Amino acid sequence: MATVTTQASAAVFHPSATRSRFLRGSAGKLNGEVSVRQTLPINRAFKVEAKKGEWLPGAVSPAYLDGTLAGDNGFDPLALVEDPENLKWFVQAELVNGRWAMLGVAGILLPEVLTSAGLINVPKWYDAGKAEYFASSSTLFVIEFILFHYVEIRRWQDIKKPGSVNQDPIFKSYSLPPKEVGYPGGIFNPLNFAPTLETKEKEIANGRLAMLAFLGIVVQHNVTGKGPLDDLLQHVSDPWHNTIIQTLKG
Repeated sequence: MATVTTQASAAVFHPSATRSRFLRGSAGKLNGEVSVRQTLPINRAFKVEAKKGEWLPGAVSPAYLDGTLAGDNGFDPLALVEDPENLKWFVQAELVNGRWAMLGVAGILLPEVLTSAGLINVPKWYDAGKAEYFASSSTLFVIEFILFHYVEIRRWQDIKKPGSVNQDPIFKSYSLPPKEVGYPGGIFNPLNFAPTLETKEKEIANGRLAMLAFLGIVVQHNVTGKGPLDDLLQHVSDPWHNTIIQTLKG
């Protein structure tokens, strides 16, 4: 709940009925005298209480979503997080997937823009797997699978028992300071951003937007066979005829 207290001050002017009088002079002229009285400023204090945003106006949030979590708008139509253990897992899952989505969208857009500008020469994101690297695609897949499996196990252990994986199991001299789950800090926070409620809200909002953007990029490529920048330039060249309607019709 957010509470805002505001004071309104107003000075009211009105003619004074008790001190207004009209005098007729000897020359027949009308002399008017009107005095204006200024009242004291009126201070009125009032409170405006705003509920945290709801995913649907007027919808009743579930009791287990009380608005204390970052990005909590009461959205859980399938009651997936009614179990507190599930809630802890889904909070971390959304956080990690949002971070990967932000990296993924940036990794799609920036190389495409820089390649179009002639600054670098790299393949489109959908052709990146066809390029030649230091190892074959199958070898890279196995390496990534092992590394991600290791990282996910460590992350799951941290969710189950916070702080249990702060120390490196191989290099004992390296460890992370005690932090909130999902916000490890240390080398993972080089700019030393404080995990306040405001920064958490911004990260979740941008992560959700990035997940939708990534989904849109994938669907768009499957429909048009192009990247987001090429589709944008095509639309801008003729906005009235290069739209989603014409694309679906074609």
